[in-house]
Amino acid sequence: MDRLTLNYVWKQELVPVILRRTGEGEKHRVRLPFKEGNRAWLQTIGKSKPVWFGDKESYWEIPKSWFNDFVEEALRRYGKVYIIQPFREQEKCSSSCQNAVGHECQCSCMGEHHGAGNDGSWFEVSDAFSTRWKKRELACRLLTATS
Repeated sequence: MDRLTLNYVWKQELVPVILRRTGEGEKHRVRLPFKEGNRAWLQTIGKSKPVWFGDKESYWEIPKSWFNDFVEEALRRYGKVYIIQPFREQEKCSSSCQNAVGHECQCSCMGEHHGAGNDGSWFEVSDAFSTRWKKRELACRLLTATS
């Protein structure tokens, strides 16, 4: 997802947003539409106290263990919630494709790696299957409460 879209989602003020962070010691970051009682509402989700960062971005930090409960409660209270989270796309190919000669390709890579060889970044599971993970990126999804 491009940075402009992620930045827009993070800064919009109509739908709550949770930034799921995965680093050691990092907490999730949450932005909420302004509503009286946000602190008290967040406090009902878990036992520890959410921490407010009212600097340039204005967000709350909550423990990772609150993730599912926060999403459920945000859907109940606001009807929608954005989740921004890291992901890594998995590429699939095969050594027979990577080492192929000619133009015919029947691999799931759709010819992207056809005849290119293995530069050492692929994990060869078998003659018919190799895999590798692309770099970490951020993705965003909007969840909407069902009636």
